[in-house]
Amino acid sequence: MTTVDEVEAALGKASPMIALKQISALDEGCRTILAHSPLAGFGYRGADGVSRTTFIGGAPGFARVHSPTRISFTLPDGEAHGPVSFVFLLPGVGETLRVNGSVAKRKGVETFVDIQEAYVHCAQAVIRSRLWQPPAPAGPAPEVVGAGPLGGPGVAEFVAAAPFLALSTWDSADGGDTSPRGDQPTVARILDGRTLVIADRKGNKRADSLHNLVQDDRISFAALVPGRTGVLHVSGRGSITDDPALLATMALRGNPPHAALLVDVDHAEVTANDAVARSRVWAAATHLDRGTAPDLMVLAGDHLAANMANADKGLLARVLKVVAKTPGIGRVLRRAMNLAYGSGLRKEGYDDVAVDSRRPKGAGAEAVAAAPLREVRIAEVRRETPSAVTLVLEDAGNPGPFDFRPGQFFTLVLDIDGRPVRRAYSASSAPGASRLEVTVKQVDNGRFSTRVHSLRAGDRLSVRGPSGSFHADPAAAHDVVMIAAGSGVTPMMSMIRTLLPAPEAGRISLLCSNRDEEEVIFADDLLRLEQENPRRLSVTHVLTRQRGRLDAAGVRGWLTGLGASEDARYYLCGPEALVDVVQGVLTELGVPEDRVHHERYTSGADTTTATTTPQEMVVLDGAHDVGTAVVEPGQTLLDAGLAAGLPMPYSCTVGSCGDCMVKLRTGEVAMNGPNCLTPRQKADGYVLACVGCPLSKVTLDIAEP
Repeated sequence: MTTVDEVEAALGKASPMIALKQISALDEGCRTILAHSPLAGFGYRGADGVSRTTFIGGAPGFARVHSPTRISFTLPDGEAHGPVSFVFLLPGVGETLRVNGSVAKRKGVETFVDIQEAYVHCAQAVIRSRLWQPPAPAGPAPEVVGAGPLGGPGVAEFVAAAPFLALSTWDSADGGDTSPRGDQPTVARILDGRTLVIADRKGNKRADSLHNLVQDDRISFAALVPGRTGVLHVSGRGSITDDPALLATMALRGNPPHAALLVDVDHAEVTANDAVARSRVWAAATHLDRGTAPDLMVLAGDHLAANMANADKGLLARVLKVVAKTPGIGRVLRRAMNLAYGSGLRKEGYDDVAVDSRRPKGAGAEAVAAAPLREVRIAEVRRETPSAVTLVLEDAGNPGPFDFRPGQFFTLVLDIDGRPVRRAYSASSAPGASRLEVTVKQVDNGRFSTRVHSLRAGDRLSVRGPSGSFHADPAAAHDVVMIAAGSGVTPMMSMIRTLLPAPEAGRISLLCSNRDEEEVIFADDLLRLEQENPRRLSVTHVLTRQRGRLDAAGVRGWLTGLGASEDARYYLCGPEALVDVVQGVLTELGVPEDRVHHERYTSGADTTTATTTPQEMVVLDGAHDVGTAVVEPGQTLLDAGLAAGLPMPYSCTVGSCGDCMVKLRTGEVAMNGPNCLTPRQKADGYVLACVGCPLSKVTLDIAEP
């Protein structure tokens, strides 16, 4: 089919009512939908004019509404030019919100879009795909005949499992459209190494994609597999066919589609998608309760009534307006639409139609509320040394205390170039206050610490935690001996601030090593506290530029001169080499191992991709089978498990605390480093899920070690 007349002859013409459901600006209902949507299919063209589709987002409200006609969002990869289009998804909801517009400007990775039209799309694509249902086992990947992009790594396997995609097309008037497509068992089928076919089944006859293709054959799509965080990106040239022989191969119970899209593929690639991973849309706890957001079919009715009133449709418009205000009409309309969806899809040949997967109001609310990230606002940035700053953080939503044990750390999460980056930093304040202080030393070429040093009061970030077993007990009546180097004094400062007011605590002695006087973090605070508490606190500074690095002899001399009590506890924090030296001296002096606590600090773990192909991960809890997930290239075991809704243990997410340690039963895992696993734990077959990437199919046991 190459003309609009041919398309409409096969599909029929859309009712004029369809156009009346479209609005030219985001009303309150649309803005509420955007506030609840964590994920959207996004179609755009690059500077080269090539059509591209991906999934964007990561959290509800990722699309920021600046006015009824302008939104902005983060596009981590690529650069959009000209017309763009969205299909916004609500987890657990069938209907979607489609929005079209054009790029107004770009500011870094933030893209601003002027809205031209928005409308509600029916639920048939989502229902057909069973997108929000537990994933069904994937069929075998077809053998790809002939050379071409569809023979690339993991592509055929992904196509064989994908029931849903977002499809982007373009018209000749510089407009674009991205629409949802769904089917079972798969939404697309490979014909050869360069060609895909997508069935076009019954809908509302709007047929934007088909009308666009007869004007401009550029096409792209991004496909999803429930439970996976990877996305298949395909781009090429599209055409429309009504070839009876081909359509017959896609028949359901003898009912072939009325047309199909043929895609001549130029590019096909499976990649990990950060937006899908962060949105956790496959976890049932993220699926919306009924009543959380406006019912999209009611919203579509509101748009229709408003447009008919504006078009002076007389009596019918007035009737719709009255009906829309009738108490309980939303529930009646929803039941009617669900019945219509079910009846229509069963006639098409679909079995086991699950029309409404939204939870009853209030169901699962506790699971959603238990999200471990806490958004905070920077109240103050305090310069400690030329290379270290303290961030004073307060809760950005519901003010409350930051509870932790003195010495523990928090994981800070910042968006850098459109992607979340995580690093662990110890608290330097005392627990229980409404403000949390973390101190960050700038590392040469450190992406995260450099970004932290550019933050200002009022900026926002997220924290996870607390984490870590390195902490002091303020109720214990024993002496405390601390040895720290550089920023290793940070957790010590939290301990000192907590222990000094505790009458039960004993004497505190701190040996603090730094390069020079200018680099001593908390120098003024330590001096003041020492002067205010001469019987409780003593601080000894070692400046390595003057006397060289702190060695075993220096440590031994300082320790023997202290006269610490026999039941004293020892806390060590600094570079690995120093911690090893101090541990050796303490062993020589006969200090029991259980009285020595240490934390080795390192730069953030390297996150190099370990494999270029997706790998299956089976998760056990002892003898119990928990579930499976697919780990995408560049993704960690933890991220894949959490995205698939599996109960993975974790805390810091950066390889520093050990809470995500699991037993590797089968397969091979590469772990990014440095991390906190001991040689013995590695030898016993344990891995850290948060920094582990599979090199093969793996089986993990999450039973507590």
